[in-house]
Amino acid sequence: MTRRRDLLRRAALAVACAVALANCAELERQGQLFGPTPTPPTRPALSKTDNRSSVQHKELLAQFGGEYQAVAAEHYLNDILVKLAQASETPGQTAYKVTILNTPVVNAFALPSGNLYVTRGLLALAGDASEAAAVMAHEIGHVTLRHSALRAEKEREAALISQAATVIQSRQKGEEERSKQRLSVASFSRQQEIDADETGVRVIARAGFDPYGAARFLTALGRSSELRAALYGKRKDSGFDITSTHPSTPERVTRAITVARQIGAPGIGNRDRAGYLAAINGVAFGDDPMEGFVRDRKFTHPRLRFAFAAPEGFLLENSSEAVFGVRQADNEALRLDTVRNPPSESLEAYVASGWVDGLLPSSVRKIDVNGLPAVTAVARAGEWNFRLAVIQSGEYLYRLIFAARALTDQAEKEFMDSIATFRRITPEEAREAHGLKLSIVTAGTADTAESLAARMTTPNRPLEYFRLLNGLDESEPVVAGERYKIVTE
Repeated sequence: MTRRRDLLRRAALAVACAVALANCAELERQGQLFGPTPTPPTRPALSKTDNRSSVQHKELLAQFGGEYQAVAAEHYLNDILVKLAQASETPGQTAYKVTILNTPVVNAFALPSGNLYVTRGLLALAGDASEAAAVMAHEIGHVTLRHSALRAEKEREAALISQAATVIQSRQKGEEERSKQRLSVASFSRQQEIDADETGVRVIARAGFDPYGAARFLTALGRSSELRAALYGKRKDSGFDITSTHPSTPERVTRAITVARQIGAPGIGNRDRAGYLAAINGVAFGDDPMEGFVRDRKFTHPRLRFAFAAPEGFLLENSSEAVFGVRQADNEALRLDTVRNPPSESLEAYVASGWVDGLLPSSVRKIDVNGLPAVTAVARAGEWNFRLAVIQSGEYLYRLIFAARALTDQAEKEFMDSIATFRRITPEEAREAHGLKLSIVTAGTADTAESLAARMTTPNRPLEYFRLLNGLDESEPVVAGERYKIVTE
């Protein structure tokens, strides 16, 4: 799904464009959802056996937070994989085994070795066994259809054509040819996604699952994107992005429903919602607390042992790259990241070393932040104004950047008050840190979507998240006696 990362990009773009961050943490590379996992051309080919020590296996674990231990969920998914293998286009050829990845990102991959990966974020979004089966069958479809190899071949072919065009024709013609070839590769990749969708629908139907599970999951995926857009100010894409390797979700939903209807009317096949919910009960939800977590406006990192609070009205989101924040009005943003403290260099020298563009040298000031040495400064770039703070704690520098179109006295005060909240946390506070989890509850006769959502521990819009996680439309009531997902501490 997301190439890594779908995080507050539009608001943080102001920070990224105007501030040249030298030494940023490496971006976690997330593949697009349901995309065939690329095989680096310089890497050795994988064997057909379940080689758990393979290069790609290690890379995926490193990129997606490592392996998450959830015995019940793993056994349940592996049982589904046995059924899918028997119903696949190549029955008996490869025995797949699942690995759950410790990340809230919604994603899945399959390797020719038989390793299949799903994230715990995907487990939270899927509503029943048929939806989880659809995702895994789609990934296996990429492998059986040899999509990674075919796409790599298409990309090499496009590169050769573009290079030849540049040599034979003018530079402008070469650029036009490169643009045409990029569109060709994107279209090719989108068709692969549709082919894998259709293959997956047919396979899960043969395995006895509800063939409409794929359409339901893709619908939930679209709703998830819309909710994030509403929360963090990202505009919804109006159609195909020619640089994307995936078709728009509405088209995929339509195609998945069309294939399912060719198999039978809605209501056929097994969904096993109760069994699926029992298997994922207690699975972690959201950020891994040891890698930092958000509660309301507060961010805490138990492993690095620090905490800070954003100004009122900010929404925060954590990633391995940085913590991003934005106000709903989308005219203020923030970013917090960390780098190792350069040896034998003062904080003032570091700030003036070219780390930021548009720095106003006269604005550099030394301050104390809860006993930690720090420097603040102001930078300007285009229509954006930046209040910066670099705080030294042990071997690390923590860099806070606040961006505003107009750095008013009120905004200045709020930003400085937020900087003042940065502090070291005690070992006891670090040990007490705990994350969120999925809890499966049974609706009572007096329960409503609102009453169950009120039991949710989510930073924002619990009712919308409750409906999203449980596949409920706005007008759809909860049913007494039915089981539902909620998020608790």
